[in-house]
Amino acid sequence: MSQTTVTQDPTAPSAPALPQKSFVATWLLAWLLGTFGADRFYLGKIGTAVAKLLTFGGFGIWALIDLIIVLVGKTTDKQGRPLAGYDQKKVLAWIITGIFVVGGGISGGVIAATTAATLAAITQTVPQDEAPVAPAEDAPDADAPATDSTDVVAWADDKYGTFEATSQTGTGDSVIALPTDAAAGLVRASHQGAANFSVQVLDAQNQPTLDLLVNTIGAYTGITAFGLNADLGGAPGVALQITADGPWTIDVGPISYSTELPAAGAGDDVFLYSGGATNVAFTFDGPGNFTVVERTDGGIGMGLLVNEIGAYTGTVPVSAGPSVIQVSSGGTWAATQG
Repeated sequence: MSQTTVTQDPTAPSAPALPQKSFVATWLLAWLLGTFGADRFYLGKIGTAVAKLLTFGGFGIWALIDLIIVLVGKTTDKQGRPLAGYDQKKVLAWIITGIFVVGGGISGGVIAATTAATLAAITQTVPQDEAPVAPAEDAPDADAPATDSTDVVAWADDKYGTFEATSQTGTGDSVIALPTDAAAGLVRASHQGAANFSVQVLDAQNQPTLDLLVNTIGAYTGITAFGLNADLGGAPGVALQITADGPWTIDVGPISYSTELPAAGAGDDVFLYSGGATNVAFTFDGPGNFTVVERTDGGIGMGLLVNEIGAYTGTVPVSAGPSVIQVSSGGTWAATQG
């Protein structure tokens, strides 16, 4: 594998202290994605994060222990520092987590809605029932499209920004810069190797962000996105760390380059959705992981619709667009709206 060597100027001033990691972000990652080690990746504990990922959170036991440690305030980041915001948010975190422990078996759609409501409360968003209500005659039909494809592209440009698309190729391990001012964007990655292939977003201090875009073994082709987790806190990404044993290609473009949610697909992909609130029936052939996440401007800013391992068939609620729907899939899948 190729190696990238960084030489530092000994006369340069020392780097400023890194900001503390967010308790809210760590709690949500440990709760929703703990079996994949997402909380440990966020905290910079890459070695144990990979071990946690490969064992599916120690078959759930490790993930549960980590969640409890987060809730009791004993979790620290890679530098041993406590998490920021614990004292202010711990009660709310305990209450929300306790509700789901007592009411186990609640559907993924309900979990998604409650998680989003929690985020709204934490960020002190105005509650939905206090927002101005439009006259009944002006209320849109829930079954009608919320907007058209042109509008959803304009929404994506306004929300996530635009920049000139780039394409880079290489072989082996590398670090490549993201386009300037690209706070969020699509990453189309391909790899022609047999060993581990990962794409991790780094911040300006070369620390991992929340965005571990790809982490797989062997050949890979897929589309993921970075910067969509900005509401959870953390520094913005400025570079991609690539781990590979063969040739790779990385294309980076604006979120608005996404296509509309199709009826079927395969592998990782990111889509725009412009329809109204509806139910979508997803099927997945397996055998790997299958997750579906929707991000909107409304009260459910982030909805974890599906999070399963292996074959899946189920119907979940999708909020009215415009929104971004991100699919992570180890195989073929289908989506039937209505």
